[in-house]
Order: sequence, then C-alpha cells, then structure tokens
Amino acid sequence: MSKKKAADPTLVEDAEAAPKKGKKKLILAAAGAVLLLGGGGGAYAFLGGDEASAQGEHGEAAAADAGHGGGDDEAQSGFVEVPAMMVHLHSSDGSARLLRVRFTLVPGSKDTVEGVTAKLPLLLDAYQPFLRELRPEDLNGSAAIYRVKEEMLVRADDVLGHDHVKDVLIQDMIEQ
Repeated sequence: MSKKKAADPTLVEDAEAAPKKGKKKLILAAAGAVLLLGGGGGAYAFLGGDEASAQGEHGEAAAADAGHGGGDDEAQSGFVEVPAMMVHLHSSDGSARLLRVRFTLVPGSKDTVEGVTAKLPLLLDAYQPFLRELRPEDLNGSAAIYRVKEEMLVRADDVLGHDHVKDVLIQDMIEQ
C-alpha cells in the first residue's frame, strides 16, 4: 500500500499541473482574441470606417430637410462642395505664383443645395477674376483668409442674390 500512496501524490500533482497549464493557455488565447478584436475595431474607426455610416445618416437628414421645403435656416443643413480652383496670382515682380483654393458653400434660407449647385458655374465665373487679381501681399497676415472669404461672400450675393449663400467655408488656400 505504501507504493500506491507514493504513486498517488505524484499522480495528483501531475493532474493538478495539467489544468493549470491549460488555464494559462486559455487565458492567453482569450487575451489575444480581445486584443485582435479591439485593435481591429480601433483601426476600422481610425481609418474612417464610421465615416461612411455618418455620411449616410447626414445624407438622409439633408434629403429629408431638402424635401421639407421650409424657409428657416435650420432646415438648410447641406453644403455645396466646390472643386478646387487654381489661378495665377498677379505679382508686381512678374514671377509666376499660383493660388489653390478649396472651399465649401453654405446655402442660405432662400436656396437649397441643389439650387446653389445649379448656379455654381455662374458663381465660379465671378470668383475667377477676383482670385486672379489678388497679389501675394494680399494673402499675408492672419486676416487674409477672412478678407478673401468676405469678398467671396459679397460676390456670391451679387451673382445669386441676397441670402442664397449664407457662408463660404475655406478649407485650403495654398500659395505656390
């Protein structure tokens, strides 16, 4: 019997060691799965995966607002993305300078996104001479973007009529 008792404790120790190693592997595998899923979800959100669903919701809301036909400012939540414009600047020393401007228009209470988009060629035609007459000195300083933005808004009012464009949002203004 003494041989059995000596054999039993080693069997019990071996039996206890096997589940501990299995538990460690299971915990490590679970932790690895959590890291993979969390990292994948974080990468999806970081790289703009949620952007498509957010734009889809915004597009539905803008379509619902456009169908509303209301005249108040809150119903007009759309934006008109204007293609980037590139013009030569008027420089006093004769050197070639380029200006690249990318901006968005905010429709006013008298017009919708579709209305401003339909009249966009007229507006771009009014912006071209203004942008070409700018000098590099006009673009210096912190107030330069504000002055250009205000002048673009005045020209929008002249071409389309008052309150058709509420604001001009300048994303990029790069002088080369």
